[in-house]
Formats: sequence, structure tokens, C-alpha cells
Amino acid sequence: MNPIVTVAAKEFRDGLRNRWVLSIAIIFAVMATGLAYFGSAAAGQVGFTSLSTTIVSLASLAVFIIPLIALMLAYDGIVGEDESGTLLLLLTYPLSRWQLLCGKMLGHGVIMAFSTLVGFGSAALIMGLFAPDISWSELAVPFGLFILSAVLLGWIFIAFAYVISVSVTEKSKAAGLALIVWFLFVLVFDLGLLGLLVGTQGDVDAELFPYLLLLNPTDIFRLVNITYFADQQLSGLMAIAEHVRLSTTALLVSLLVWLAVPVSLALALFNRRAL
Repeated sequence: MNPIVTVAAKEFRDGLRNRWVLSIAIIFAVMATGLAYFGSAAAGQVGFTSLSTTIVSLASLAVFIIPLIALMLAYDGIVGEDESGTLLLLLTYPLSRWQLLCGKMLGHGVIMAFSTLVGFGSAALIMGLFAPDISWSELAVPFGLFILSAVLLGWIFIAFAYVISVSVTEKSKAAGLALIVWFLFVLVFDLGLLGLLVGTQGDVDAELFPYLLLLNPTDIFRLVNITYFADQQLSGLMAIAEHVRLSTTALLVSLLVWLAVPVSLALALFNRRAL
């Protein structure tokens, strides 16, 4: 068997044994189903009503949850092995460094993808069964796009977790850096852009400014899902997304580029890591 697949299978089995797969799937299923059913409670309605409201609201919430789960899932992938003394043992096998790292990332990526598909897929199934005004054909494409973009977002932050994991020598430092990365991408970046707008009193190129959102994978994830529902009322930075003249395919390619960058960086750093 290919060494990468062997390592990935071992990581996936560990995820099953440690209840990571089950826990993530349950979190996503409860979050999606609850938001779909109670999303219109403020307007005095409960039940499965608007699909567009559900997807856009779910994307706004998932952008906080998915990166955090991905980082916590994989931040100790390498440094944990090093601290426990098993990293040197693993590298005594007929296994190169890049194969070990790719296998671990693949294993955690499969855990994230499987849990995302089961969790959000079960919510879509429940909506399809109990929402009388939403047909299966109306449900399939937007939810499929949401799940695909959610998987890519999770993979990106798993790759970031491995960049951290190969760069430090202590799990405690890796955990702290993982939280800093989450904080920077999920909160600080958008606050910085809003600060730029306020500081310049809106005197920013209206055509160029929206493309700054492409510098953050969490914003690209939201753009993928909100641009599918162009008539949805948006607020904050997402309100300027209408100026981003990129197709859904181009936005998904942007996510793939964001995935390739930390994966390449993690491989380069791991090759230079002293053991």
C-alpha cells in the first residue's frame, strides 16, 4: 500500500477512535438544522422557510466554527509526535518526510471532509423531507456548493495547522499559535478592512477594495455562498461583495490556491526541521 495512504488511514482510524469524526458531524448537523429551523424566529416564524436565508446565515456562522475545528484537529500533528518521541520512530520506516506529512494532512482532511458531508448533508436531508416549499432540485445545488466550499475551507486551515505544527517544538506553543491564526483570519482581518474604510472616510477605490476580500480564505468562503443568492440582503463587508466580478468557479479556484500555499510551506518547513 502507498505510504501516504497508510499514514492517512491510520490518522482516520485515530479520528474515529477519538470521536473526532462523530463530534464534528454532530456539531455541524445540529448547527445547520437548528439555524434552518429557527433562523426566522426573530420575525415570528419557525420552521424551514427560506433556503437563501439558511445558506447565507449558515455560511456566516460556519466561518467561525470550521477554521477553529480544523486548527484544533491538526495543530499537534507533527509536534505531538515529536513530543511523544514517535516522530523519529516513524521516520525509521521506509517513509520520507514529505510522505509522512502528506499522509497526516490527507488523513485529517478526510476526517474533516467526511464529517462535513455527514453533518451538513444530514441537515440538507432533513430540510428536504420536512420543508414542503423546497424541492430536492432547489436544495441540491446550493447545499452542495456550501458543503464543497466548507470542505475546502477546512482543508486550508488544516494546512495552516501543519505549518504551525512543523514550526514549533511544544504543543502548548502550537495551540497558542493556532488560536492566533484563527483570530487573525476570522476577526482581525475584517476589522482591519472596516478600519481602513472608516479611517479614509470611504475614500477607497470602490472597484479595487472588494478584491481585498480575496486575501482572506474565510471571506472567499462567504463570497462563494452569498454570490449564489444575489438578492440576499447583506451587511458589513459582505455588502460590498456585489463589486467582486468573479464567478463561483473563480472563487473556488481561489480557495484551491489558498490551500496550495500553506501545504507547500508546511512541506518546505518540515524538510528543514531538526529532529
